[in-house]
Amino acid sequence: MSDLSVEFPAKIVPVLFTTHMPDGTPVRNKVLDGGRGSAKSHSVAKYEVLKAYESKKRILNTREMQNSIRDSVYQLICDKIQELNLGLFFTVKQDTIECKRTGSNFLFKGLHHNISEIKSLEGINICWNEEAQRTTKYSAETLIPTIRKPGSEIIWTYNPEEEKQYSYQTFSVPANRPPGTLYAKVNWYDNPWFPEVLRREMEYCKRVDYDRYLHIWEGEPRGFSDALIFKNKFEITDFTATDNERFFYGVDFGYSVDPTCLVRCFIRDRSLYVDWEAYAVGIEITELAPFFRIVPGTDRWSITADSARPDTISYLQQQGFNIDGAEKGKGSVEDGLMFLRSFERIYIHPRCRGTIGDISHYCWKKDRNTEEILPIPEDRNNHSIDALRYALESYVRGNVSIYDVMPGI
Repeated sequence: MSDLSVEFPAKIVPVLFTTHMPDGTPVRNKVLDGGRGSAKSHSVAKYEVLKAYESKKRILNTREMQNSIRDSVYQLICDKIQELNLGLFFTVKQDTIECKRTGSNFLFKGLHHNISEIKSLEGINICWNEEAQRTTKYSAETLIPTIRKPGSEIIWTYNPEEEKQYSYQTFSVPANRPPGTLYAKVNWYDNPWFPEVLRREMEYCKRVDYDRYLHIWEGEPRGFSDALIFKNKFEITDFTATDNERFFYGVDFGYSVDPTCLVRCFIRDRSLYVDWEAYAVGIEITELAPFFRIVPGTDRWSITADSARPDTISYLQQQGFNIDGAEKGKGSVEDGLMFLRSFERIYIHPRCRGTIGDISHYCWKKDRNTEEILPIPEDRNNHSIDALRYALESYVRGNVSIYDVMPGI
């Protein structure tokens, strides 16, 4: 997009840099939801600076409450200009920033006190609504039609505080997302530059107050942990498979913006170990073979995949993979989850970032009226969980108890 080479966390790239939905319609909302240390704000700030440097843009940065410019992302934008060595191309004023190269300019406004002024703004190309968990429904529904220039986009970044908040209900709940929305849940483990000082804080918080950890570092609303399907069942730790393991491979194919996921796991001492994954969004069918070969042993072991894609399975068979579709059937999801939950512990290798993200956020549904937790799994954050179910399907269908599993091969 420019003559600069800038790195972003891989999970954030498809949200920020995709311009059109799979059906060809323009992307309207770009949503990054998650906890501390995920690089959400730093990534959006860099993205805005690059866009301003590339061509003339009018960029509006908002938040619900902004009593002064110090409350805004003004300083973060300034920092990114310097980090990218673009200081010669920008003029930093008291409350605005301009790009001398293209004529782009940045505005910073609080929604609560300036909503009438914002309604009169024209020609906005990019609007970043930062800390959107605090944005009220009134402010959001006033702001959205204001950003009306053809091709304009609204970026929402937030760490939800409560499920009833506007941003959570509108974007974090898949069924409610408006057309033209790209969404990603990003957390500390998605940030390859996660600093060691934050890692120590994160690990301490996780050890002494898990509910607080989930809110601050995993970006979940308060009270979320009670609905976690694998609460207190998994652990992220380094381990090594032996030459005598009996490996299981499972695949959940991606659709549109959903990730494709292949996992490898094995059973040892009544615990499940997940040691490898291939997990990414936007993998084309012709890219699947080299993508799957990231995971050791895929050319030698059998693989069980989502049977909803027989054409993809057939293609992979032609590429030399011993792959077949899962039988599924009534109750297969519930039976698979019951089998996974029957393990005394599920150990996940730190390199399996997609699996870590899914298992950390896979939840039972809640009754909307009473908040009662229901015995029905939500249809989100389940890609690697589905892959694990498929991988172990022969054991699930055979009613094999983990207490009867013989180690190795």
